[in-house]
Amino acid sequence: MSGIPNLPETFDDLPDKQRFWPGAAGSEEEGLGMLRLLTPEVVAQAARTEIQTGDRVCLNWDMEKLSPPAYAPHLGFNRKPFEHKVKWVAEGVAFDDEYHFNPQQSSQWDGFRHHNAPAPGADQSLRLFYGGTTSAEILDETSPRIGIGFWAKKGIAGRGVLIDYVSYAAKKGISINALSRQMISLDEVLEIARECNITFQKGDIFFLRVGLPATWEGMSEQQRVAYSQQSTPMHAGIEQSERVLRFIWDNHFAAVASDAVSFEVYPALQPEFDLHHYLLAGWGVPIGEMFDLDELADTCRRLGRWSFFVSSSPLNCKRGVSSPPNCMAIF
Repeated sequence: MSGIPNLPETFDDLPDKQRFWPGAAGSEEEGLGMLRLLTPEVVAQAARTEIQTGDRVCLNWDMEKLSPPAYAPHLGFNRKPFEHKVKWVAEGVAFDDEYHFNPQQSSQWDGFRHHNAPAPGADQSLRLFYGGTTSAEILDETSPRIGIGFWAKKGIAGRGVLIDYVSYAAKKGISINALSRQMISLDEVLEIARECNITFQKGDIFFLRVGLPATWEGMSEQQRVAYSQQSTPMHAGIEQSERVLRFIWDNHFAAVASDAVSFEVYPALQPEFDLHHYLLAGWGVPIGEMFDLDELADTCRRLGRWSFFVSSSPLNCKRGVSSPPNCMAIF
């Protein structure tokens, strides 16, 4: 069972290619979106087939990597830099933490409240979030509609698959700059899948390794500041195209994620196929960004397998827009 009644089997079966809103307004079904594909049966099957050796890899990037204010606000679209303080709560006896951060400043899930898209019809100035949710509803402090809290109640768990573009590029002699407008094509993704004998399954959580951690570590302080002074930030990522949309829909991924800043190449090379419009606002597919996938790739290579069990527990905040992933891969 899919967990979503009347789920169109293929992209061509979608009556409206830009949106699929089957859940009632304000319902758990709407709040979960495509995470409803992660039924107990799908999760149990993933656990049976994917947990074999007990190897564990956490996929959360260091929260302080992008903190210095000289460049972090620009890289993170002027978001508040991470701040952490350790304070006495009882002098001489016990300490407490104070965290001040925007979840989208490091590893994150983009929730459905994050990004809207033009509404159906001729008036392109009207924009709606997933399910037809309005910005007024999101700003309403009494409304949890499509908030991250729906994900927190269920958690995100299932089979993950990794497309390791970084290793592929190294074999092909392709240099990578994850903070450029470098595009990863669907043809390259499919070639990697064939080479690694990856067969996608309904409900998979799709991971794409683009190489942001290595790009960031390889930059000098001067290069980071220079990047921050660009008029428009640039991010590497997967191409925007109808082919990619077909690929994502036809495989029925429950979520997609990457170590890139925006998952898709930015600024968009084909804005008419902006993936945030389709995935978040249109289909209810969570987008993960800036995950740390380096050790995951090393483990996949060592074990000779590119699928694994994934467990992620978003913050339990009813009206949340986004959340750190608190994500682990188990082999």
